[in-house]
Amino acid sequence: MSRIYNFSAGPAMLPEAVLRQAQEEMSDWQGSGMSVMEMSHRGKEFMSIAAQAEADLRELMAIPAGYKVLFLQGGASSQFGMIPMNLTRDKGKADYLNTGSWSKKAIGEAKRYCEVNVAGTRTEGKFDVPQQGQLKLNAGAAYLHYTPNETIEGIEFPYVPETNGVPLVADMSSTILSRPVDVSRFGLIYAGAQKNVGPAGLTLVILRDDLIGTPIDGTPTMFDYKIHADNESMYNTPPTYAWYLAGLVFQWMKGQGGLEGMARINERKARKLYDAIDASPFYNNPVEPECRSWMNIPFTLANPDLDKSFLEGASKAGLKTLKGHRSVGGMRASIYNAMPEAGVDALVGFMAEFERKYG
Repeated sequence: MSRIYNFSAGPAMLPEAVLRQAQEEMSDWQGSGMSVMEMSHRGKEFMSIAAQAEADLRELMAIPAGYKVLFLQGGASSQFGMIPMNLTRDKGKADYLNTGSWSKKAIGEAKRYCEVNVAGTRTEGKFDVPQQGQLKLNAGAAYLHYTPNETIEGIEFPYVPETNGVPLVADMSSTILSRPVDVSRFGLIYAGAQKNVGPAGLTLVILRDDLIGTPIDGTPTMFDYKIHADNESMYNTPPTYAWYLAGLVFQWMKGQGGLEGMARINERKARKLYDAIDASPFYNNPVEPECRSWMNIPFTLANPDLDKSFLEGASKAGLKTLKGHRSVGGMRASIYNAMPEAGVDALVGFMAEFERKYG
């Protein structure tokens, strides 16, 4: 069977070239006689893999000096607790923007450890984000947390919030590495790997040095950023194979022209799909145009009774995992970095044919 186009929100597609390289190196990594899965994380072989992956990520994102890069476990959801544990000791309070399902979960977890001020929300009944002038920021907050791209709702911030010196924290799980970003504007960036970076099981954390080292009392050792920073993400056995695969993805991205190249491709893919939706009364995207995500594109059919037929037909055409989240309904196409442009073209073609048949 040939490979399908997998529009899953995560775990998502990996570049085919990366999968082929991993396949070739599966039982013998570069003459070591071992699979990466069998290597000691403290052996020279894996240490070289880890160092190269970090160097490539730093190059891709132009991460400035004064920032640590951590390769952790626990998913982005663990960061919902780790962030307030590590960043709120002196302040005891933090600002959060509530724009969708994942930011709401982050807020719920943070309330266990600090006072939370919801500094901005979506407009009632709309799929949008609050504008800078609408934010009710607290000058005494330890940080401002936001989710630049809400995976479920397909909402994306068209701007980076200005915080007037308060550290900015971002859950970039579904948007990291999709385009260039000025890391110096952030105190902490975190992301689960299973969308744009690699397989599930790895979490990236990029954080400024001055935010490390003052966790609240009772913070577990494994939730202390300083422990991981001091041990180069190897206080315990890290997710070695996921780290290795992420490194292969970083190298693949460099071959695509880095994040500038990825941005051109991603913007073009998203525009093709949005244009197809907007050109027809048969399809609809609920998100305000200025807040539309490049990565996660929900859309509904004018007649929801056709949803099942649409999904069945798409599946037969090799277009998989298009069912939308139950909170939004309809369809959702996640078109992360590894989704080839041909996959978007195939989806657009199928949508046109389906409309001709049922419209």
